[in-house]
Amino acid sequence: MVKSINFVVLGKQDIASDFGKKGTVTDISLFDRKESGIIKTWVTPNGFPEKIQPLIQAINLAEYVIFFVDVLDRFTGEQIIALDYLKKEKGVLVHSFEVDESKLNSMIKGTVIENYVKVSPDELKKTIDEIEPIIDEGTPEIIVDHCFDVKGVGTVILGKITRGKINQYDNLTLFPHEKEVLIKSIQMHDDPVEESICPARVGLAIKGVKPDEVERGNIMCPKDEVQVNSNLELDFTKSPYFKGDLEKGQMCLVGVGLQIKAAKFSSINPLKLDFDKPIAYHVGGIALILKPESSLRILGFGVIK
Repeated sequence: MVKSINFVVLGKQDIASDFGKKGTVTDISLFDRKESGIIKTWVTPNGFPEKIQPLIQAINLAEYVIFFVDVLDRFTGEQIIALDYLKKEKGVLVHSFEVDESKLNSMIKGTVIENYVKVSPDELKKTIDEIEPIIDEGTPEIIVDHCFDVKGVGTVILGKITRGKINQYDNLTLFPHEKEVLIKSIQMHDDPVEESICPARVGLAIKGVKPDEVERGNIMCPKDEVQVNSNLELDFTKSPYFKGDLEKGQMCLVGVGLQIKAAKFSSINPLKLDFDKPIAYHVGGIALILKPESSLRILGFGVIK
């Protein structure tokens, strides 16, 4: 079975084109390459820094981080915060010669990035080539990042298997809509396959939903494997850089996986959120609290109770 590795490229995003061929491009871009039986994918949040949402979504699509720091500014700080709050512990850190290394070390102190493998720009490709795939054979689960209609095929989704193995003709449920879907066919790197295992990126032709019924962040898995609710309670940690107070009734965006939804604070202590539309989640998962219109766009994070 073909193995897969997924990287997110942050900081100097344009280096992704050195590693793979450009594929899907929206507010996140995908590059991939197949070699020695392994499909490697590099995702960049090209809609960032104009928007915070692509950054959160791109990070959540990867097992490994490539953080090439070429400038020290507030957006570098924002990426450090996002990686730390999302607990992305596996990564490679590299910086340009113009970056003050001591200042960078100060910025990452106490974060997950402090433990990344640190290399020079010349060593980066060799280091990436030595990274091994991670395989998870648990209950099957797919997270959707793109969906469209293909003439003669129907609804096609692009996404990542975040857990387990899927097979052609599997019946799964699309959450949070709770609609039954059938996997008609599977493609990896444009090649048809009958099965695929986490953490593969896949293209799936599915039956049971139309493209306009599918959103980025939707989850496909067996019934009863995820929770669906319009209310969440978090064990919340406020960012030390956010000096304001959260207020009951205040609006925000909440990032859970690839889902980014508008919510209102219904309680501050404990922190409770009310959504206009249901959200799919795992108890114990991480939710980021976002304020896109603020100079500090990541207010904190919480573990979902």
